Amino acid sequence: MSTRYLLLICLALAIGSCSVKPKPIEYGSDACHFCSMTLVDRQHAAQIVTDKGRVYNFDAVECMMNHLKEVDNSTVALFLVNGYTQPGELIDATKATYLISEGIPSPMGEFLTAFDSRADAEKAQQQHGGELYSWNELRNRFKP
Repeated sequence: MSTRYLLLICLALAIGSCSVKPKPIEYGSDACHFCSMTLVDRQHAAQIVTDKGRVYNFDAVECMMNHLKEVDNSTVALFLVNGYTQPGELIDATKATYLISEGIPSPMGEFLTAFDSRADAEKAQQQHGGELYSWNELRNRFKP
């Protein structure tokens, strides 16, 4: 077998092993990349996946937002958060609606919760009070 052929096989395997997709969170054992707390809350966890397929888990949306201050955001392929009404399910963070309300505690005390739909967020706001944010508004709130 030629060296060139082996090199092509190795290159193909390397490219195929760097898939950009979410990784299931192992609640109770995975640790937050930002604060090192164990992820246990299925309604507030978050995850980013880089364009090279590396996955970072966070115990709360606020930990992810604070981590994003320290990295080149152009290297992030996926921003994901747990939807409050569907615990444990990761949703697209850029399309979520966020509620900051003292009526819904989050693991790090920012009272920040993500919702898959604006209607669900508005319903929670009516029940618990607080302010609604889009992804861009939330990013501005967490700017350094």
